[in-house]
Amino acid sequence: MQLTNRINFRNLRGDLFGGVTTAIVSLPLALAFGVASGAGPVAGLYGAVCVGFFAALFGGTPTLISEPTGPMTVVMTAIVASLTVSNPENGMAMAFTVVMLAGLFQILLGVFRLGKYITLMPYSVISGFMSGIGVILVILQIAPFLGQQAPKGGVMGTLSNLPNLLANINPAAAILGGLTLAIIFLMPRKWKRIAPPQLVALVVGTIVSLVFFPNADIPRIGEIPMGLPTLQIPTFTPGQMTLMLVDGAMLGMLGCIDTLLTAVIADSLTRTEHNSNKELIGQGIGNFMSGLCGGLPGAGATMGTVVNIQTGAKTALSGLTRAAILLVVVLWAAGLTSSIPMAVLAGIALKVGLDILDWSFLKRSHLVSWKGSAIMYGVLLLTVFVDLIVAVGVGVFIANILTIERLSEIRAKQVKVISDADDEVVLKAEEKQLLDQAQGRVLLFYLSGPMIFGVSKAIARQHHAVKDCDVFVMDLSDVPHMGVTASLEIENAIRDAVDKGREVYLVGAAGKVKQRLEKLGIFQIVPSEHLFTDRTDALRQAVRNKSSYANEPASNLDDESDMDWSSAVQLP
Repeated sequence: MQLTNRINFRNLRGDLFGGVTTAIVSLPLALAFGVASGAGPVAGLYGAVCVGFFAALFGGTPTLISEPTGPMTVVMTAIVASLTVSNPENGMAMAFTVVMLAGLFQILLGVFRLGKYITLMPYSVISGFMSGIGVILVILQIAPFLGQQAPKGGVMGTLSNLPNLLANINPAAAILGGLTLAIIFLMPRKWKRIAPPQLVALVVGTIVSLVFFPNADIPRIGEIPMGLPTLQIPTFTPGQMTLMLVDGAMLGMLGCIDTLLTAVIADSLTRTEHNSNKELIGQGIGNFMSGLCGGLPGAGATMGTVVNIQTGAKTALSGLTRAAILLVVVLWAAGLTSSIPMAVLAGIALKVGLDILDWSFLKRSHLVSWKGSAIMYGVLLLTVFVDLIVAVGVGVFIANILTIERLSEIRAKQVKVISDADDEVVLKAEEKQLLDQAQGRVLLFYLSGPMIFGVSKAIARQHHAVKDCDVFVMDLSDVPHMGVTASLEIENAIRDAVDKGREVYLVGAAGKVKQRLEKLGIFQIVPSEHLFTDRTDALRQAVRNKSSYANEPASNLDDESDMDWSSAVQLP
């Protein structure tokens, strides 16, 4: 794996223009997310610089723009709040340590090449989780949008204090917040091509506050310290180490999901393919460095990535350029942001929260699947009112159980017991003739498709319904995978047949299926001469050995059309 991202200067103009444009887009978002998280606006700027630079340098998606995002900010807000309450002196340092742990977690996922498994999650769970995060972000912006201090207690604290917030609105701040939303929502599309609406709202809102409300008591950002960041030494207490590890894993996993989903969007726009494992390593390095510098965690940002590609960027040089521009702002121009009203930043963050909501699926989920809709809304509510990890865990568990149940039902319907030739079973003409003449002395179990644990009940049900026979032929030719539970049920069927004195023939066991049967000791009770690769050959041999049951001389059994089977079980 190449250590750094591929960077060349063949598209210099497009990459530089993309970097400048995305830096302009990122600035107001970084400030807004920094304030919303409770870590301060400078933390948002450091996060945009560190995550953006190192993810671009070491990542696996050349055009991806990485920065603090809405979902990551929501989780970071909860982490900052809980740690500062439990440990006022070192809580903020511990929160940045969690960001470093999240980065290490992402690096490990990339090193162990687990990137392809990150997004293997039902869409109903992803939709509910992201929409829940959007709801949280919107709720958390209500207080600053109305010109007031955010109450303690996060979402529940804000909702319980909503009557007081509405009764004590700061009119000037509310007007500025409304103006911000109006500019972002109503700005003509042709103007958006010239300047991002978030930046326009930031500038216009600040100017309006200074010109029309010079003496109003409007909460503002205040002075932001300029210069290089103070390195944050990892800080933790033994009693809270487990909690910090869990928070770090949750933050890292969310960053992985957020990033890889954005990388897929970048692939569709550029017709390229990202390297998911390398991308996770780059994101991990970026988040570790961000935590070390006192910055917010970040991930691949959809809006910034799309803007970057649309402005002509093709390599990671655009991400490096964007980070360099933001670094200049942090080092020398941060003082210019002191007059920005908090209500303006709240309006910008509130719009991001609304954009995170999966409106498309919310409006039609009940039309697609009521079960999927129930899972989506359940995950949404759990995300908002309970816990992010609980929401995802419960959602994935229920979605997987429902999926397995449905697959098991479908496969169970195709389990058949057959006493003579059946048109629903694909058999050779010769095999059909043999089946018609078997007279109940040879039993065939035919299984096809993956044998997941949900099918084991169908195997057991048909096995227990088997009538008397002399030969038991199990055909596994069309079984590509056999789970542990199904394997044990198949073993039970074979051992039961042997215990009852029946001859057992095994057909088509190969690859991993054969290896699993070997580990179960099946080949110790089934003689090697009873192992076949072709079903017809196995049946010929079975009938030869039991020719006395065919009511004809054994010499006639050399005619391959004289064999038959008594019953068959099909598990396609």
